[in-house]
Amino acid sequence: MSPRHKRFRKVISPPVIKGYKPYGPDISLARSEPVVMLFEEYEALKLCDYDMLNHEEASKAMHVSRPTFTRVYAAARQKIAKAFVEGRPISIEGGKVYFDSDWYHCHSCHCYFNNPEMDKKIEACPLCGSNTFSNYDMESQDQHKHPCHEEKDNHGCGQGNRKRKGKMQG
Repeated sequence: MSPRHKRFRKVISPPVIKGYKPYGPDISLARSEPVVMLFEEYEALKLCDYDMLNHEEASKAMHVSRPTFTRVYAAARQKIAKAFVEGRPISIEGGKVYFDSDWYHCHSCHCYFNNPEMDKKIEACPLCGSNTFSNYDMESQDQHKHPCHEEKDNHGCGQGNRKRKGKMQG
């Protein structure tokens, strides 16, 4: 029996940094491998400790259950503690997330795509290069049906029934 599939977690905005490096006189004695913090762990930490949301509010913001949120938040805190105690750098990357950005629908290849780099204007569909696309209004759609969750036959995310979000760069 295989484990349950991990759902995508919503990240409101990507971190402004890629990580941290320790400094000090005894840094040469510390381990050099970074502790990898996932985007969803960063988001959980930001929502609770920076934005001051409780776990219930933060779990709704990330579109996960409260117990799942609590596990993600605990993992983030454990990784920060490990990095501090062992003098290791922290790298923020990866995870199974999607960014809270506008979604678009291509009228040529019928794929759905988003723009995680919100400061750059979308000029063409990233899959087929067509400039015939429109903004996909998710508010008018079923809140639980994200464009990449729809069952497609050689449409949607470009991979049949394979469900995939925008590419994450670490």
